[in-house]
Amino acid sequence: MTAATEEQLKTAAPSAMASSRPFSAFERMVAWRYLRSRRKEAFISVIAGFSFIGIMLGVATLIIVMAVMNGFRTELISRILGINGHVIVQPLDGPLTDYADLAAKFSTVPGVRLAIPTVEGQVLAQGVGDASTGALVRGVRPDDLMKMKSISDHIESGDLVGFASGTGVAIGSRMAEQLGIRVGGTITLTSPNGDVTPLGMNPRVKAYTVSAIFEIGMSEYDATIIFMPLEEAQLYFNAEGLVQSIELFVDDPDSVDSLRQPLEEAAGRQIFITDWRDRNKTFFSALAVERNVMFMILTLIVLVAALNIVSGLIMLVKDKGSDIAILRTMGATSGAVMRIFFMTGAAIGVAGTIAGVVLGVLVCLNVESIRQFFSWLSGATLFDPELYFLSQLPADMNADETIAVIVMALALSFLATIFPAWRASRLDPVQALRYE
Repeated sequence: MTAATEEQLKTAAPSAMASSRPFSAFERMVAWRYLRSRRKEAFISVIAGFSFIGIMLGVATLIIVMAVMNGFRTELISRILGINGHVIVQPLDGPLTDYADLAAKFSTVPGVRLAIPTVEGQVLAQGVGDASTGALVRGVRPDDLMKMKSISDHIESGDLVGFASGTGVAIGSRMAEQLGIRVGGTITLTSPNGDVTPLGMNPRVKAYTVSAIFEIGMSEYDATIIFMPLEEAQLYFNAEGLVQSIELFVDDPDSVDSLRQPLEEAAGRQIFITDWRDRNKTFFSALAVERNVMFMILTLIVLVAALNIVSGLIMLVKDKGSDIAILRTMGATSGAVMRIFFMTGAAIGVAGTIAGVVLGVLVCLNVESIRQFFSWLSGATLFDPELYFLSQLPADMNADETIAVIVMALALSFLATIFPAWRASRLDPVQALRYE
């Protein structure tokens, strides 16, 4: 202990010890002095610095990873469900010929935003030259397509006038690029289910004018979906006067279970109801498992940093043995000594957590700019839209998860300080001063 330190303790201790108030100004002053770096304690300060950096990086990494994974889930749900209904209604007692009346009835159910009768079929799409690709044709009513904002608000070129007149189709931007088709061009569709002849089933081949090219930002859909007017799709797929299903878009996709009973009552016939969770169960379950596993793995970073706090405080207790003994002889209780070292270690955890939250929030707010910078720096495309579902890196911070990360980091930091602080409070002043 330096002369200045000992003099400060002697002058401040009597009044401070008299009150014995937990976390008093005297205890905070001593804890702060132990945090300050000195040449004699340089190695201990290095350990404290690594603990601070470890907690900061651990908290920041947790926040960033969880935000990106939440962003993936949010974007995928909004884009997958932006083009697919939240609830799919199919008939059980016969063909769905009264689809117009059923769609009108479903639209009156509270919570249902849109009811769209659909006809679907797989085709081979051919464009300029020999370019071809597999595609999914979805027949919908023109008014319904206009109400699907994920499509109507993302028309890259052309318009839906030709679609509304029943003479044109709408295709995705990646399909248009792959087939070399522009607005006004012709796309040829081939379906294996065509006309029945004495020689068997002939494929149906028909050319359509492309009236609109859309881009929803999800590469799989932009490359495979073709929208066709419902009546034309019924003729093309030999389904005149009927549809395969009615897709319902609801206000709250997470509460579709509460709509099952009202929908069955509105239908007035036997129907089979599936929702978006059933159709994408494997996909979203995998996302949830990956998210939970990543949280547990990245928590280890914070745990390792917290263990550094333990080692640093234990070394500090050994180094400050004589200081502790003098404090005890001046009237400091074992509880006061324990609180001093607890505050010393907790300060590292609190500061590291705050810095980690700030760093994590800054990265999340600029994650796409950071991705573009590293793509430019490395000369390689990071997060290639050709390989991933989305065209940019999303980040969606969840307040509850961020709070959980903060609480977890602080809890580990506080727990890490308990054992060294307890050892400091159990130090025998006689033994500590025997060889001084």
